[in-house]
Amino acid sequence: MIPQVHKQGSATLGLLNYLYGKGTREEHIDPHLVASFDGIAPDPGRDPGATKRDLQQLLDQPLQLLEPGQRPEKHVWHLSIRNAAGDRILTDEEWGQIARRMVAATGIDPDDGAGCRWAAIRHADDHIHIIATLVREDGRRPNHHRSGKRAQAEARLIEAEYDLQRVNPGDGTAARRPTSAERHKAERQGRERTAREELRETLRRAVAGVDSEGEFFDRLAAAGVLVHRRVAPSGDLLGYKVALPDDLNKDGEPVFYPGSKLAPDLSLPRIRERWSGNAVGHGPDTATDRSSGSARVSPSTARRQATSASWQAVLIIDQGDDGQIAALIAASGEMLDALAKTSAAHTRRELRDAAWAFERASRSHIQAERGHDRGLRQAARDLVHGGPALGRGEDGATTAMLIDMAIFLVIAAAHWHEKKEHAQQAAAAQQAAEHLRAAYQAAAPIYLGVMHQRGRRLSQPLQRKQAAYLRQAVPELAEQILTEPGWYALAATLADVESAGHDPASLLAMAAERRELDTADSISDVLVWRLRRMANLPADATAMPEHTATAPTAARGATQRPTQRTSRPAKSR
Repeated sequence: MIPQVHKQGSATLGLLNYLYGKGTREEHIDPHLVASFDGIAPDPGRDPGATKRDLQQLLDQPLQLLEPGQRPEKHVWHLSIRNAAGDRILTDEEWGQIARRMVAATGIDPDDGAGCRWAAIRHADDHIHIIATLVREDGRRPNHHRSGKRAQAEARLIEAEYDLQRVNPGDGTAARRPTSAERHKAERQGRERTAREELRETLRRAVAGVDSEGEFFDRLAAAGVLVHRRVAPSGDLLGYKVALPDDLNKDGEPVFYPGSKLAPDLSLPRIRERWSGNAVGHGPDTATDRSSGSARVSPSTARRQATSASWQAVLIIDQGDDGQIAALIAASGEMLDALAKTSAAHTRRELRDAAWAFERASRSHIQAERGHDRGLRQAARDLVHGGPALGRGEDGATTAMLIDMAIFLVIAAAHWHEKKEHAQQAAAAQQAAEHLRAAYQAAAPIYLGVMHQRGRRLSQPLQRKQAAYLRQAVPELAEQILTEPGWYALAATLADVESAGHDPASLLAMAAERRELDTADSISDVLVWRLRRMANLPADATAMPEHTATAPTAARGATQRPTQRTSRPAKSR
């Protein structure tokens, strides 16, 4: 159940005309009263002898108790209460009970005998509106301070008692919801999302990894967004607003939205915070794109680097300070936005939905300590400037590798939010993880299938050798892994690791002990990608030679195991 306190108004009759009207798209059906302050208020919807003016005069009568100069200009209080999608349809009697509870909880009509006059109107199956006059029967003003939070608290109780979907309480950091008018306009225009939502997604992609205002606005222009900058007389940029070229008002003019009205972290000052202090750095041994100031890397290299940055972020989220973690989670959103922007067709939808869901998880009231997020922001930058991945070969395989690690990253974020009791953010991160799992299933099977076939073609002595390495490195998980379908892909990877001159058992132990794996959907899959990244092996195993004999071991022992274990129980994948 979702209550929303709207802005106070001054026109009781104007609001009643809307509530009893047909709606902007004739979506209002059978408008009628379900409850009122006295239980006998006139109902212009079902009583032919009643008018909207009759109801308006009844509601506004307490204003006459005050001298004209004492009457509040904004005296109209308006609360809408909507069921969550999938909830059962409530009866008029149930909605009436809910309305009475809401006006009592918010201070509009408390149980002290002198509340405000109000009426609850239903014109759709899934919601009601409550209109009230903000003057009590005794002439005093009601105590409706923080009525929005009080309505939310009452909604949680109502959900439990009426067996409705439990909606996580908000904390004021969510992006603004589209209005009903915006939703209806999007439907008329055949848009999947409202203009507000399209602009928010476009801005998030444009800001991913940027290190200057100029680059940010260049990206917006390249995306076809109209930008209006607010400039001070001194020439300093004060703010900006954006519009879609084809989203017009009734006068045929573009509808502009300030960044701050799209999401709290898209205001100009909040965007500047991303590159304040330490700007995004450039990786070593890379050519610089002079036009953008970015480091040119291939899509596959960008994905490998993003995988490494994501892993380092997971370790800090497990053990770091709150300010560091908040910065890393915000930067994780940038990385996911950049990945979705550059993804191939077969993963694009799920990655886009993952980034869209994680947007809610990227903000909280904990102040982000910028500077600790440089690695992830550089990863987002490299993904954008590396360009779209082809979806096959090394590009496709490193995409699967990155998605695999991103699942761990967003679940680590979910666990942190859960510990901090950030209910909406934790739920959003878990939702993003589900979309990432779906994207992984679209991206990984072809490459794991190649490794699986290579593993099955290993000679029996080589297979026994890889199994021995497994039992040596992770004895507590070895028997489970040997029964997994992915074992043969892991066996082939261990053979590749040995051919590359590493000690398979040592590297496997490092890969396994970095985070608990016993809750992973496929431990084999996770270890395959970690080993290939750590040993710098091609993610696409078709680039590796077949193994037909015992691999060389001259360089074994070059990789040393870490001295400290850094893992904690977590639902990984």
